[in-house]
Amino acid sequence: MKHWSSEIEINAPIEQVWSYLDGSLEQMQKIMPQVVENKPVTITKEVVGSVYRQKYKEGKRIEEYDVHTLEYSNNLNDKKLKIGFTLANCFEITALYELHRVNDQTILRYTATNKALKWFMKLFMIFAADKVVIKFLENVKKAAESESQ
Repeated sequence: MKHWSSEIEINAPIEQVWSYLDGSLEQMQKIMPQVVENKPVTITKEVVGSVYRQKYKEGKRIEEYDVHTLEYSNNLNDKKLKIGFTLANCFEITALYELHRVNDQTILRYTATNKALKWFMKLFMIFAADKVVIKFLENVKKAAESESQ
């Protein structure tokens, strides 16, 4: 299993950054434009255990998978969301978003894991780097800072 983690300081309120992760499809698409659908399948009162059917467009192909909410907390100064899903029966993926308020800024830590489910996919994992995690954080920073000014 591969594991990547990185954090970034964002000059925007924590609520603005959180809205991309815990909001509408329209908000989510500002940082993840490839997500074309995010429909609730099961919603729990505690949020943990909720399931969303998500569609993701990669080129001309659309992948569909169920996103499970594994951890959730929404406090004034600290927020956390951990999701998990299986992509194309080839990878088990988790994404953990941790937000911390520091004055008028937000520290966002993003941790991703990727476990290959098929032996031949493990070969691809050898060459996987943290570029995707860093690019994602930069996209969130750009979106949040452009909207909060």
